[in-house]
Amino acid sequence: MTKIGIVGIGFMGMIHYYAIQRITGAEVVAICTRDPKKLAGDWTGIQGNFGPRGGMEDLSNVRKYSEIDELLADEEVELVDICLPTHLHKSVSMASLNAGKHTLVEKPISISIDDANELVELEKNIGAARKAAGEGPCFLMVAHVLPFFAEYAYAKRIVESGEYGALVGAHFKRIISSPSPSRDLASLEKSGGPGIDLHIHDTHFIQLLCGVPDAVFSQGKLAGENYVDYLTTQYIYNDKGIAVSCSSGGVSQRGRAFSHGFEIFLEKATLLFDFSTLAGEASTAVPLTLLNDQGEVEQVDLGDVDPIDAFVGEIQYAVAAIDGESEPTALSGVGARDALLLCYKEAESVRTGEVVPVR
Repeated sequence: MTKIGIVGIGFMGMIHYYAIQRITGAEVVAICTRDPKKLAGDWTGIQGNFGPRGGMEDLSNVRKYSEIDELLADEEVELVDICLPTHLHKSVSMASLNAGKHTLVEKPISISIDDANELVELEKNIGAARKAAGEGPCFLMVAHVLPFFAEYAYAKRIVESGEYGALVGAHFKRIISSPSPSRDLASLEKSGGPGIDLHIHDTHFIQLLCGVPDAVFSQGKLAGENYVDYLTTQYIYNDKGIAVSCSSGGVSQRGRAFSHGFEIFLEKATLLFDFSTLAGEASTAVPLTLLNDQGEVEQVDLGDVDPIDAFVGEIQYAVAAIDGESEPTALSGVGARDALLLCYKEAESVRTGEVVPVR
């Protein structure tokens, strides 16, 4: 039974807590927040853009800490689940790894590429030292949840299986309503704006599905000098013979606050998916659909899908990696770092108008 301590009880910390109640082989044994109401189990003030509103929670069997160091000193905690704002990811992740804890941190791994590299290097060094001492690994995992959403999990499984032949090409999209024009540089430097905070979902999925591209070419709208509000990118793979692109960012009017989807082209099939929120209501323009080479059109039956299911799958995957001491590829720190790197290379391409090498 993997013992989990959650750091940060905001919306995402609450969702992780609810998800862990539904997985096997793990339990929450500790939480950390500086909010005394939340420590007392009053989560009624927590509300996000999906899933349930917080309620009154019975935390009688959970140890409650107001300081992160206290939770890290808890010897029973094996996995630290960090659900804090992005600018705190590096320092708390490093403290967790140095305390010998498996670490799951919300995406993105950091805003800074240097910080991301430092975290990846720390995991590598700790792993080498533990191996030399005859001990098991200490994983850094980054909670990129998109591969665990039912539609994306199905697409990944179909592509990797080769059942319908090789990947030929794909287009992804992730669009939200336009950001407030009153944003300042400080807020961009904490979140990365839509070009990181939003778009990194797809850069992560693309490098997971296709590998890291050789170069990118992007056009779009800059926010400040280093960040992007909206872009369309062509991911260039020199030796794979595939055409992959993505449109992402904050450019829609408020009536369509969110949309995402994909068209994935295989030698013997096409996968389609298109979801939006229109006027505050969920609207699936194209449910997950498979077109095969016999001219048949099949709507894929995903069963009953709950908004928390993807987080259940994500954390179950992390726990399985810990239990099996197997590399958590879909949540790896390296993959998260590469996804962040792609975001910055794409911003450079928007800024310069040039094809930008990635490696």
